[in-house]
Amino acid sequence: MAEVGIKELLEAGVHFGHQTRRWNPRMGRYIHGERDGIHIIDLLQTQELLERAREFGGNLAGRGGTILFVGTKKQARDAVADWAQRSGMPFVNQRWLGGLLTNFSTISKRIDRLHELTALERERQLDLLPTKERMAREAELRKLEYNLGGVRDMKRLPQAVFVIDLKTETIALREAERLRIPIIALVDTNCDPDPVDYVIPGNDDAIRSCELVIRTVGEAINEAATAWRTEEERRRAEEERKRAEDEERRRREEEARRQAEEAAQAAAREAEEAGPAEQRAQAPAKGSGGEPPASEASGSPDTVEAQ
Repeated sequence: MAEVGIKELLEAGVHFGHQTRRWNPRMGRYIHGERDGIHIIDLLQTQELLERAREFGGNLAGRGGTILFVGTKKQARDAVADWAQRSGMPFVNQRWLGGLLTNFSTISKRIDRLHELTALERERQLDLLPTKERMAREAELRKLEYNLGGVRDMKRLPQAVFVIDLKTETIALREAERLRIPIIALVDTNCDPDPVDYVIPGNDDAIRSCELVIRTVGEAINEAATAWRTEEERRRAEEERKRAEDEERRRREEEARRQAEEAAQAAAREAEEAGPAEQRAQAPAKGSGGEPPASEASGSPDTVEAQ
């Protein structure tokens, strides 16, 4: 993806901050000036920092890492779900469930329950239950989908969190900070940027501003994640091919060994059968009653007459 220019940032209204009386002094280094009582964000810094955050997200996704998209305010809700789903990443765009990160072992059990109920509904097993119990299960399923639907495939803690509006997502910010998970965030002039690892100074109240930032980071994550998944599929296919070749080679070697053993056993049987016959053929012939032939007696007639 091409780098986002100043013109695009201006058209999206990224430069508009909050009223000067509502600012956070720690955002002072990102503020260009003030106009009509509203702070103006320095877009040169925004452009540079947005590119830095984009590179970090792309590099992380390119290594198979997971980035959790978080944006529950209505201005960012749709864009968060859209780009997270495109990238194959988990997301929270309705309500942050307390302990989602810091108590992930318990949350994982609820995710398993969500999968269980989803399978029952897909197989139409819920229709077999009594009406009251079926309605209770369906209500539980709807609640779990609302709270955990975006993270249903998150098997472990994410390697980074992408947050829109630090004020709204205070709990998510604190949990990620506590677990020392890197944070990418769109930070307005009324927020504290210190807990954020990759600050993107900008307007977090305008739909176009949120969409531009989410799209910019999301496209980089999507491209890198897609490339990684393609490479993983190729690697798995190669491993499967090698495994099949090894199994075929072992099968052939086993077959050759078995045939050699059978041939050796057959040769041994033939040798055993031929042994007695050869011994009988080589043994000296004997007369009747077991006496040797006349030619082999102690003396021939000619010898007797000579004596």
